[in-house]
Amino acid sequence: MELEKRKKFLLVLIVSGSVLAISLTFYFYQVFFSPNTLAERDQPYMLKIPSNSVFKTVSDQLYQDKVINDVLSFSFVAKTLGYQDNVKPGLYKIDPKMSNIQLVRLLRSGNQVPVKVTFNNVRTKEDLAEKITANLEVSKEQFLNLLQDSVYIRKFDFEEETIMSMFIPNTYELWWNTSAEGLFDRMYREYQSFWTEERKQKAQRVGLTQKEVSTLASIVQAESQKADERPKIAGVYLNRMKIGMALQADPTLVYATGDFTLKRILNVHKEIDSPYNTYKYTGLPPGPINLPDINSLNAVLNPEEHKYMYFCAKEDFSGYHAFAVTYNEHINNAKRYQAALNAAKIY
Repeated sequence: MELEKRKKFLLVLIVSGSVLAISLTFYFYQVFFSPNTLAERDQPYMLKIPSNSVFKTVSDQLYQDKVINDVLSFSFVAKTLGYQDNVKPGLYKIDPKMSNIQLVRLLRSGNQVPVKVTFNNVRTKEDLAEKITANLEVSKEQFLNLLQDSVYIRKFDFEEETIMSMFIPNTYELWWNTSAEGLFDRMYREYQSFWTEERKQKAQRVGLTQKEVSTLASIVQAESQKADERPKIAGVYLNRMKIGMALQADPTLVYATGDFTLKRILNVHKEIDSPYNTYKYTGLPPGPINLPDINSLNAVLNPEEHKYMYFCAKEDFSGYHAFAVTYNEHINNAKRYQAALNAAKIY
């Protein structure tokens, strides 16, 4: 009788243990492998984890933005897989219906989604700082501080006046949490990649250093928005430089005044005492007056060969220019343009 009771007790114990084990196994399976993200959405969620974030910051953001349904199960899996003490900053793409283990493994891996960084039509360092950091964690102010740090930029062999030459306008892929220093390093590598041996040889042929190419390209770019005309304009300036003639480039006066709304250069502007006044001082200014794009850089490296020494905007306001070999011819072109300005009441 006693033996039978023991057998029954043992059987109950085994059955209960089996049920408990199966229940726990099912529970843990659910915790690890059941979908727990974006239950009611079809589009992925882009999670930004700032530098120096802790796990609570991440879990709170995921829960508040309704990315995860069950924060407790997510936290348990994160703890089990060692993610709570190993948070990695960056930009992560979270797909709908991901399980906790998939999500934690993604975040723990540091497998970020790159962001596109595009900058063009840049006039000043402030413009560059704003545009280049627009899609990044680093702030405009952090990047601008480095851009204006004369000691820091010397490590790249640039000065305050020429540092803008290092940045080649284009679209680049970077990590969202790239630091200001990391951004500088990347742009320097892109600068080195741009300046191939072929381009360096072309710069030598036109008698310019790499930095001088950028400076002249910035003037050419400011003179014309017509890409097909820029090699001809570059040729004019190179012709002037060969004979020691002042460049007399109106865009450099606009830069010297700091008033980028100027539509018309007057004689009073030509008296400004600035190294960027190319009417008063011969040769190139100390550095670029904007950020020249690749088309403008190539225009200087591949200038059109001709005998033109002068050009001015056409009176039809087409954006193109009338070119002249002699000064008298140029004066006639200029008179037509000035008459068109007066007729349009642009003073």
